[in-house]
This record gives sequence, C-alpha cells and structure tokens, in this order.
Amino acid sequence: MTKINPEILKFAKVFIFLDFCLVIYALIFQNNLWLLNTQVAFFSSLLVITGSFLSYKKNIQNRLSNFDSNKAQEGIERDKIDEIDDPFDLYSDYEPVKEEDLTPEKIKEIINDEKSKLKKNSIKNAIFSASGFLSLYRILGYAILIFGFFALNNNQIFMPISFIIGLSVVPFGVLISKLKI
Repeated sequence: MTKINPEILKFAKVFIFLDFCLVIYALIFQNNLWLLNTQVAFFSSLLVITGSFLSYKKNIQNRLSNFDSNKAQEGIERDKIDEIDDPFDLYSDYEPVKEEDLTPEKIKEIINDEKSKLKKNSIKNAIFSASGFLSLYRILGYAILIFGFFALNNNQIFMPISFIIGLSVVPFGVLISKLKI
C-alpha cells in the first residue's frame, strides 16, 4: 500500500473544511438548488485539479526515469574541486565577457543565440509535457465539469453565482494551504 503524501493530506483537509463551510452556508441561508450547483462545481473542479496533479506527477517521474546524468555531461571532465564548488554543474557554460569585447554585433549575436536556445527548449518542453495536459485524468475532469454544467442548465436549475463559488473553492483552498504551509 502506498503512503499518502502529508502535503496532499493538508490540501485535502482544507478542501473538506471549505466545502463543509459551503454546505452549512447553503443549508442555512440558501436553498437546495444553490447547494447542488456548488457541489457539482466543487467536485468537478476537484477532479480537474487532481487529474492535473496526477498527470504532471507521472510526466515528471517519466522524465526523471529517462534522465541519464552521465549522458547530460558527455564529454565534460570535471575535477573533484569543481564537483564540490558546483555540484549541479550550474556554471560550466558560463564564459565571462570583457566589456571592451562587447560590440553591438557581438551583443546581437549573443541575443540571437539565446533566442534560438529558448525556441528550441520551448518546443521541446511542449512536446515532452503534452502527456501532462492531454492526460485521461484531466480530460475526464473537464468532461465531468462540462457535463455537470449542461445537466444543470438543461434542467433550468443552473445558478451562475453558486456555480462560480463552487468552482473557486479548490483554487482558494490551494492558496490557503500554501499560505498555511
């Protein structure tokens, strides 16, 4: 049996508490339709967030399992002092440039070189993260959200304010959890 991450439990406690407060408010001050709208929105929002978390977690684990640190440093010989000073090899590409060597042409060349690296990395990152935003969990969460909206709307029981409040419980809960943690 897998152990549940304590940070996830903190988030879950906040979500349950906020939803409980919303249910109490709806039962005392509003009607059953208001409660139904908030709960449909809350659970579909929770499914979308959970699906996003699971898909990106799986994406990161796949990247880490495919990462080969020896291949990342191919051809680079590092001595022990360099490994101690810079254990994550953050400064190996750094080449100090003297101010007198900076001509307008050299600056333009550096900027164009950095732009091309950025474009390559952004396309590569989008391809590798596609499994995160096209995951079955996330698509299922959005499908339930859309289905819940249309089910409420087609039965003429949709209440926009309560639906929006129900949707906002999960992002608000994340914000409260991050401030509390």
